[in-house]
Amino acid sequence: MLSQNHLHVSLLYIVLLTGTKYGCGGGGCGACTVMVSKYDQLNNRVLHYTVNACLQPICTLHGAAVVTVEGIGSTKTKLHPVQERIAKAHGSQCGFCTPGMVMSMYTLLRNKPHPTMEDIREALGGNLCRCTGYRPIIDGFKTFCDVRVVEMMTPGKNDCVLNKYLIPCQISEELFHMDNVLPLDPSQDLIFPPELMKRACGSLCFQGDRLKLISPVDLTNLLELKTEYPEAPVVVGNTTIGINLLLCHLAFSIILSPSTPGEFQIYILMGAVCTLSSLKEEMERAVREMEAERTRGYQALLQTLRCLAGKQIRNMAVSPITITHRYRLMPRFITVLRPDEVLLSIDIPYSKPWEFVSAFRQAQRREFAFSIVNAGMKVLFREGTNIVESLNIYYGGVGPTLVKVGRTCQKLVGRSWGEELLADACRLLEEEVELSDSAHGGKVEYRKTLTTSFFFKFYMQVLQELRERVHIQDSALKPFKNEVPQGHHSFQLVSNAQSSQDPVGHPMMHQAAFHQATGEAQYYDDIPAVQGELFVYMVTSTRAHAKIINIDPSEALGMTGVVTFLSAGDVPGQNRRMLFNNPEELFAEEEVSCVGQIIGAVVAESREQARRAAQMVKVTYQDLLPVFFTIEEAIQHQSFFDPKRKLERGDMDKAFETVDQILEDEIYLGGQEHFYMETQGLIAVPKGENGELELFVASQHSAYTQEVVGITLGIDSNKITCHVRRLGGAFGGKVMKIASLSAITATAAVKTGRPVRCVLERGDDMLITSGRHPFLGKYKVGYNNDGTIMAADITYYSNGGCTLNESLAIMEKALLHMDNGYKIPNLRGRGLVCKTYLPSYTAFRGFGGPQGLMVMESVLHEVAVKCGLPPQKVREINMYREEECYTHYKQLFSPRDMLRCWDECLDKAGYHDRLQAIQQFNTSNRWKKRGISAVPMKFGVGFSKGFFNQGAALVNIYKDGSVLVAHGGTEMGQGINTKALQIASHILKVPMSSIHIKETCTGNVPNAAPSAASFGTDAVGMAVKVFQRSLASDLFVLSRQLPWTMTIGIFEAYCQKVSLSATGFFMGPHTDMDWENSEGPAYYYFTFGACCSEVEIDCLTGDHKNLRTDIVMDVGRSLNPAIDIGQIEGGFVQGIGLYTIEELQFSLEGVLMTRGPSQYKIPALCDVPPQFNVHLLANAQNPHAIYRSKGIGEPPVFLASTIFFAIKEAVAAARRERGLGDSFPLSSPATAERIRMACEDQFTEMAPSPEKGTFKPWSINI
Repeated sequence: MLSQNHLHVSLLYIVLLTGTKYGCGGGGCGACTVMVSKYDQLNNRVLHYTVNACLQPICTLHGAAVVTVEGIGSTKTKLHPVQERIAKAHGSQCGFCTPGMVMSMYTLLRNKPHPTMEDIREALGGNLCRCTGYRPIIDGFKTFCDVRVVEMMTPGKNDCVLNKYLIPCQISEELFHMDNVLPLDPSQDLIFPPELMKRACGSLCFQGDRLKLISPVDLTNLLELKTEYPEAPVVVGNTTIGINLLLCHLAFSIILSPSTPGEFQIYILMGAVCTLSSLKEEMERAVREMEAERTRGYQALLQTLRCLAGKQIRNMAVSPITITHRYRLMPRFITVLRPDEVLLSIDIPYSKPWEFVSAFRQAQRREFAFSIVNAGMKVLFREGTNIVESLNIYYGGVGPTLVKVGRTCQKLVGRSWGEELLADACRLLEEEVELSDSAHGGKVEYRKTLTTSFFFKFYMQVLQELRERVHIQDSALKPFKNEVPQGHHSFQLVSNAQSSQDPVGHPMMHQAAFHQATGEAQYYDDIPAVQGELFVYMVTSTRAHAKIINIDPSEALGMTGVVTFLSAGDVPGQNRRMLFNNPEELFAEEEVSCVGQIIGAVVAESREQARRAAQMVKVTYQDLLPVFFTIEEAIQHQSFFDPKRKLERGDMDKAFETVDQILEDEIYLGGQEHFYMETQGLIAVPKGENGELELFVASQHSAYTQEVVGITLGIDSNKITCHVRRLGGAFGGKVMKIASLSAITATAAVKTGRPVRCVLERGDDMLITSGRHPFLGKYKVGYNNDGTIMAADITYYSNGGCTLNESLAIMEKALLHMDNGYKIPNLRGRGLVCKTYLPSYTAFRGFGGPQGLMVMESVLHEVAVKCGLPPQKVREINMYREEECYTHYKQLFSPRDMLRCWDECLDKAGYHDRLQAIQQFNTSNRWKKRGISAVPMKFGVGFSKGFFNQGAALVNIYKDGSVLVAHGGTEMGQGINTKALQIASHILKVPMSSIHIKETCTGNVPNAAPSAASFGTDAVGMAVKVFQRSLASDLFVLSRQLPWTMTIGIFEAYCQKVSLSATGFFMGPHTDMDWENSEGPAYYYFTFGACCSEVEIDCLTGDHKNLRTDIVMDVGRSLNPAIDIGQIEGGFVQGIGLYTIEELQFSLEGVLMTRGPSQYKIPALCDVPPQFNVHLLANAQNPHAIYRSKGIGEPPVFLASTIFFAIKEAVAAARRERGLGDSFPLSSPATAERIRMACEDQFTEMAPSPEKGTFKPWSINI
């Protein structure tokens, strides 16, 4: 097993425990979290700790007990309270991350049955979730705390605010109840196996086909082995070597893995195999028990350790050499070892009197992220003076290893700690810290600025401790504190006239939540291996634009386990198909147009064999020109896909002649990776008769997958059956690209006659499938001095990549949303999709809406700045106000509920009072600033291509009264199955427990539309309702003739030959656009909302903290308030990533470099606002959709733009203080780098930007 030597693989494919999920393979997501227990011989106790199973070599678990999510509870026996509470609190949506969350919390409770909120925050710091927004997970787990940390609003019923539009209604703030939940009973936990308490004797040796692992018995044995095998790495935590083995595909023939010896427990000495968690605990104990003066160094170390990786990694990571290589924590960790040496321990001394120590770090995300730059600084003064006796400054992230600024420190010794020293230190640091403009990692100006900014912070901290008078507040000296999100929620209760048995409108738990929490929910890669199953691995292009000269798979075909190689010539049907009138190739035949384009595929007996063989396929290229990747370059080359789109109303030329002012500007919006927790893949199973084929596939659009596979194989769709039980997240990324992967896998299955499994690794998934389109919005705006916008001419450019894919439809949606909630009488939008040599961008939650809306909000913001008015006032001036309004494409709508959302949002957020408080804060704080922003939203629901607005469902009723529902939608966490159950229960008047939702299957419901555009529940719900007209009406007639119970009545219906099976088909609205005349009913209806957010920024580092968010959303009459609020929160947090954190980086050759959670950061628990309030608008109606509800999946993403504009307000406050203009460029995402460099000051001036063309940048800004 050592060729596949991590715990996750062994559990998944040997003992078939599928609860432990593969999310990234690099310890960066927490989906594979398990609990490891070991007996501590020295202290006579059992230690429980979490690890990332993907990094834990199974051989190193000798003598340990491992508990997975299956081991703590199940729906078949008894749930564990952790599983029950996360489910009941609505903390599981797609469910893929849920087992990892459960195991992190379970382990915490094993160690601390009564945790604090801080304990929970730390325990979950290494677990990512892409669906929920984290708040409901915290809500479930905080019930284990002894006391309530926040004073929750009293759940109950209150009369809602009345105005001329409203009638009295009842409001609830309680999304779930914890009545009758299982108590935490430690006596029911699994006991540690007594046989594992015996001390292991002798060294251990594990031999695999490619690797030998030796576990030495003691230090002497380790030194002997190191002498015999000097090049063998010493691995304990496996957090560096493991990642290199798994992701970088490095190979070692021998690994030495010592166990953790008791004699290396730390006090002043840190043992070489002491984990970072143990170090952190010991440091915390020392800080608590010792005087502060002696623990200054420990406090600095703790500040860094608390942000370092996640809990699971800290439980595993041990070696200070690893720290030096990856984290660069402290200067004393610089260690150079000979091949035959090992590190035994490190001395971490107490601080001396008059010695001051600080540590600094800035990362892309405040926690669970590698530092961009970090520093350790120590100064020792002559006793009783401010004269520097010694000074040590070390930086990480500004060189290939730690950088000691020795010359600077030497010249400052003997100087007084004052303003002159500060000025000279900054000048000397600028001279000594050399960072090439082409330095690895990029962000050169920012990294240079951080070196001086960090020293300034250190200078101020020391100055404060010396009790000198300072002229600036000490807010800049305190790092942001990470907190767990709390929130208030409100929604309208159902009418008292509604039956208590009717579930529609109630906050029902996700129907699969318990199964997801126990690990029993099955995803495609959890399906047990089919007999004879093979694995396929893609061979992708390494060039952006080149002619394929030759493909040589001979070396790969000669490797053990390799069965065959596929390329274009192996496709039995069509390798090239038309998609939206543009050609798409399955396998590249003659040319490649991007790095990551699929050229071929290797099929082998195992995953590892297929992966290794794919690397051996030799492809010969001839590079072609041109090659370009950015929107700006595409504009220069006039490289655009056809057709180009335009919408226009009013007389633009006349309007620009009459306005007071004209503004021309632009805003750039970066792309975004889907980062669904479950990577793309499928299993293709040939049936052997009539060419039939079954696909178990992770697809949002199974009908399209079926169609593409049929075209590729040259067979009819009726012989291809696609099964989709659930998806571990999708967000639009599993609509189109999965069809090509399915076709390749199906081709392999047909060629070999055997089942074939395809599971993309995280890096390959990100490389091949791409994500959200980058946009550039250029605008010319005419406005009056009172802030009224009279004309706006906006040109949208999107980076479509190398093929059109869905880019045209996405651009159309951006144009259709460009007005947002504003009545601009003269409005023109032009949309051009740029053709570049990058992987083709595709659908992503919002589908162009967030980009189109964002550009318009930028227009409003900049007009407010130019007019010297509050942005909120300019937004109100320009809003649609009339009862009947027309969009810029002449679709009629009423903005009434949008205005209600806006007014309620400002009121609930206390906007005006907080605005004054922010102004006072900014006046009092020099280096930290706050900002607040509010935006309204009008978002179209449904497909603008009318033929997609349809839905179908099949309902079967059995003689025992049970009901089976099959529909064409896909469950991917959005709760479509739960809402379908509620609707069916309402219609049939049977409990939800009597209804079962069958997997999505093309054999049951053919030609289904994709689950997208926030339209899935509308389509499926209406289809389930429509069947009432046939089947339910017959039963209704029968029920009036007989004494009725479901079981008796159904059996009687059967006896009377009443059909107990019916199809419901919903023919949705006709939507379409006449682009020539700029008119048409583009959407079914509009979902409205408003959001207000407040942030605080650190002007010296660019770090920011989201302080509070208030959202009021119009969802009509909610079918399920818990699911709808969960969608709002999850979409908003995903938007936080889009607008502030998530940044894709490409090399100059067009290679995606951010290909996993180590480089690409999605929002973590620390990024969610501590105050996160969501309210559903009361008395909202929607006559168009099922039971007057509204679609909600996509709209909330855009609301996170309030974070972006609040950041911009905070930056403007900093700039005003420095005498700079309020108007400045800020691209999205507003990363720490962009925030810091926009806060121009004396430190940024010391790191000027080099002239273009004078250097070769490390990466390009796509």
